[in-house]
Parts: sequence; structure tokens; C-alpha cells
Amino acid sequence: MSATTELELDLQIACDAANLPTEAQFALWAKAALQGHRDEAELSIRLIDETESAELNMQYRQKSGPTNVLSFPADLPPELELPLLGDLAICKQVVEREAGEQHKACLDHWAHMVIHGTLHLLGYDHIDDDEAEKMEALEIALLNTLNISDPYSPIL
Repeated sequence: MSATTELELDLQIACDAANLPTEAQFALWAKAALQGHRDEAELSIRLIDETESAELNMQYRQKSGPTNVLSFPADLPPELELPLLGDLAICKQVVEREAGEQHKACLDHWAHMVIHGTLHLLGYDHIDDDEAEKMEALEIALLNTLNISDPYSPIL
């Protein structure tokens, strides 16, 4: 693996653009998650509103209501050696609301959602306790490299 991951980021803004992180911030956070996993990657991040999030959540997870981040891994035949990783759909309102409820800096929560979603694209999951512990430990370590506190620590 190289020291730096090459990332081609397609950032799509399909929500109110006020107070969003910059494209450079999204790229930094995605690269942090990709480090040690991929030398190069193509990733789409679509920033959406609650309506689109709820529609996608129902269509793909059969769950009602909006959610913070949805991950859609690229489904390519193995013989196609393309760097396409997949797509993330992140709901602006949910991220902002959760940051407030959890007493976190909004940018820190955005970073967590990008890293969390990107790890899902890399195959990490949190369905069972062992997988959840591994994924959360990796998220904490990656966020720490960005000087962001443990997102799972209890609110005091």
C-alpha cells in the first residue's frame, strides 16, 4: 500500500448547501478511512435531505424515516479491476440534528459519518457484537488521527 490513497471524489449536493463541509474536508475524511485498504478509489458522496433519505432507507433497508448515512458498495464483477468503491448518501438534517443531540461539533459528526460509511463500503459492518467492536475501534482510531474525540464515549 502506498502512503497516500488516490481518491476521485464525486460530491453531489442535493440539499440545502448552507453550512456544509468543503469538498476537501469530505476527501480528507474518506482518505482517512481508505488508508491501508486501497491505493486508489472512486467514491460518490451525495448530500441529501430527509425526504430522499427516507425514500432510500425504505427502498434499500425497509426501514421508515431518514437515517444519517447509507452506503451502497459498487457491485462489480471480480474480473473488472476498477477502483470504484461505491456511493454514500448522507442526510444533512439528520447529521446536524444528531450532532446537537449528542453535544458534538457538527464537523466532527460529518467526519464520523463519512468514515463510518466508507468503512461499510470496504466491507466492515456492525451486525454482530464482534464486528461492531472492530468497526467502532477502527472508527475511533481513524477519528483520533484527525484530532476528533471518540464518538462513542458517553455524554456526561
